[in-house]
Amino acid sequence: MPNIKSAKKRVAVTEKKNTQNKMIKSAVKTAVKKYNALLAAGDLAEAEKLLPETVSVIDSAVSKGILHKNNAANKKSALAKNLNSAKAAAEKAAAEEKAAAKEEAKEEAKAAPAAEPVAEEKPKRTRKKKADAE
Repeated sequence: MPNIKSAKKRVAVTEKKNTQNKMIKSAVKTAVKKYNALLAAGDLAEAEKLLPETVSVIDSAVSKGILHKNNAANKKSALAKNLNSAKAAAEKAAAEEKAAAKEEAKEEAKAAPAAEPVAEEKPKRTRKKKADAE
């Protein structure tokens, strides 16, 4: 334990700042976990809404000197990359489902016989033909 008054003050200030830094780091981790949980649940719309808030928390930690700017950039990049890959996977699954439904419809059309014959359309009468007919 320090004996000098300024050293005692330094210890107190360091402890206080250490606590504040831990709170900010914890807030960053919590925001990232919330975001990743939404992605894992497949709620892409909510995750897209939460991305700017999460990035804001990370940026505030950088401005306070808690995180290095490159570390923050890597975190933000990973968040965006995860969202984009989840979107791509969802679009791919939707496209595959649509293609499967289309194939199924084709096979049903081949298997089902034509029940009703298609009615032939009458040729359109031009003005001249109409006048001749009258």
